[in-house]
Amino acid sequence: MKNSKKQNLKALALILILLIAINTISFYFFKRFDLTEDKRYTLSETSLNIIKNIDSPLIVDVFLEGNFPPDFKRLQNETRELLEEFAAYNPNIIINFVNPIEKEEERVAVMKQFYERGLQPLNITVDDKGKQTQEVVFPWAVASYGDKGAKVALLKNLMGASTEEKVISSVQHLEFAFAEAFNKITKEKQKKIAIIKGNGELQDIYIADFLKTVRESYFLAPFTLDSVSAKPKETLAALENYDLAIVAKPTEAFSDEEKQVLDQFIMNGGKTLWLLDNVHANYEDLYNETGSILAQNNDLNLTEMFFKYGIRINPLLIKDEQAIPIKLATGQQGSNTQYQQYFWKFSPFVYPSTTHPLVKNMEGIKFEFASPIELLNNNIKKTVLLSSSEYSKPIGTPTQISLDIVTEETKPEEYTGKGLMPVAVLLEGQFNSMYTNRVLPFKDTTFKKESPQNKMIVISDGDVIKNQIEKGAPLELGFDKWTNNFYGNKEFLMNCVNYLLDDTGLINIRSKDVSLPLLNKERVYQNYSWAQMITVGLPIVILAIFGILFTYLRKKVYSK
Repeated sequence: MKNSKKQNLKALALILILLIAINTISFYFFKRFDLTEDKRYTLSETSLNIIKNIDSPLIVDVFLEGNFPPDFKRLQNETRELLEEFAAYNPNIIINFVNPIEKEEERVAVMKQFYERGLQPLNITVDDKGKQTQEVVFPWAVASYGDKGAKVALLKNLMGASTEEKVISSVQHLEFAFAEAFNKITKEKQKKIAIIKGNGELQDIYIADFLKTVRESYFLAPFTLDSVSAKPKETLAALENYDLAIVAKPTEAFSDEEKQVLDQFIMNGGKTLWLLDNVHANYEDLYNETGSILAQNNDLNLTEMFFKYGIRINPLLIKDEQAIPIKLATGQQGSNTQYQQYFWKFSPFVYPSTTHPLVKNMEGIKFEFASPIELLNNNIKKTVLLSSSEYSKPIGTPTQISLDIVTEETKPEEYTGKGLMPVAVLLEGQFNSMYTNRVLPFKDTTFKKESPQNKMIVISDGDVIKNQIEKGAPLELGFDKWTNNFYGNKEFLMNCVNYLLDDTGLINIRSKDVSLPLLNKERVYQNYSWAQMITVGLPIVILAIFGILFTYLRKKVYSK
């Protein structure tokens, strides 16, 4: 017995020494282990670099708390796990899960506040074993750091997707969403964006929501090219103070002097985002007595410049069977007027098909009178970000377009070999100036024939950036007030801006793949009792067997 006690004491002392040693080592060496197959809880180097310098409390309020369906419970758990990973690397990150409608008497007031802050709750139908119930979910989080704040959408709005599919897509997006929000509120603005004016571009009220969102992360200013005719060199010098120039749906042709300014801005390393209509056609103009418009070429005098860069925007219109729904009045006028939903084939509904991090895992984007982009052979790398569907075809201009097209019947054979036309292209590389070996519109002693490594994005539809107006106020970009559908236009454009200006690699987090194993609900419902027995009863049986064996072996050892 004495020898047994000594051995036990030695074992206890050894265990204590090991625990002290492990704790001492872990104090100086920090390491977390992610045992998931897809490493979904392993933060990227970019995320770690963003949070490492947070030296005061960063509070994250997550509103996924309360009684809601299993799918959202999964989203809640994944969000909690990811945020705990952030907090493990920096204890200044404080996480709160909040139920905003815990008090029933405050429900209406709280929901109103959320609407005013742009945090729209979601009404969902839960189908559990044939029983349907309505639940309100707030799939949002708000990150606060000092006097700055940023909202984080936890659930991606994938039209036509099931709740399970939305949750999977949202989990893949979580790290990027939080890393982007943390970067926005903890870093000071550095990059400058010029909104080009002077050639009939969209008025500010039509790009107000985009400007409001961009202003949260970047310095922003309008930049007119009107002064080019009188002071071209001074205008170019002023433009070169900006990092990115955005050209949003110009309607007037650019002069040769203006093109030289934009060309040399690119040759000096300036990034550009082009949203261009090569065909003049507006959906609003269709609401006239005839219900028709004449779509014709919109010559912006940019064809030669883009040809040099490696693309051509053809003066054609894309007609696409995968289209945006619109509502049109039917029946007699007056109290008997009814509204019916049709698909407007000149508004392609574009889902990204590429795995490029700029568009990966993104909602569908709404286009309106888009033109096909032709890719030309040169030294520039071209990545097609968005394309029309397989069932689309080009329509020559000028052409008469009428609302009557909504009742038109078509056959798949009409689109054979004509679809998949690029409508958004990323260009990367060393661009050659369009004025190389040519007489310059104005003399410039600093003229450059070739750019450093540079990039630009060209979108063949200016309306992608356009928000709708309601009672004189701009609506959120991507929201369609006629159908109450929400499209991914704002996310796409913000990704474009971030990609063009990003020098931290933040956008690359979007390429992360997460695989979530999901139960087959139909099979579970069919074998509900058996599933309960396996998930609840089997662990109890295993525990009981372990207890019996442990008791038996213990008696056998100590009975000697």
